[in-house]
Amino acid sequence: MRRSYDKEFKLNAIKFLNESGKKLREVEDELGIGNGCLSHWRKEFEECEKSAFPGNGNINDAHKELVQLKRENAILKEERDILKKAMGIFTQGSKLNSNS
Repeated sequence: MRRSYDKEFKLNAIKFLNESGKKLREVEDELGIGNGCLSHWRKEFEECEKSAFPGNGNINDAHKELVQLKRENAILKEERDILKKAMGIFTQGSKLNSNS
């Protein structure tokens, strides 16, 4: 079963990490939390401090939209890169044919 932690616990864990001078993994072990949790919490807190950790998965609409837009942006970048490569292959092929 997946454990859940409240906002106060997450904020205290981040504060402890920042003030203790210990490595991230050491703090996770001491607090009994899974690998990567603290890193994820810290990133979320740094990105949107005021709306971080809304609880029970109730992410506000703006944050949901931001996540969706980032996902769409990544897909569009991949598609763009694929098209650039395809154009390079096609133009290279047409240059070879015109030199013959």
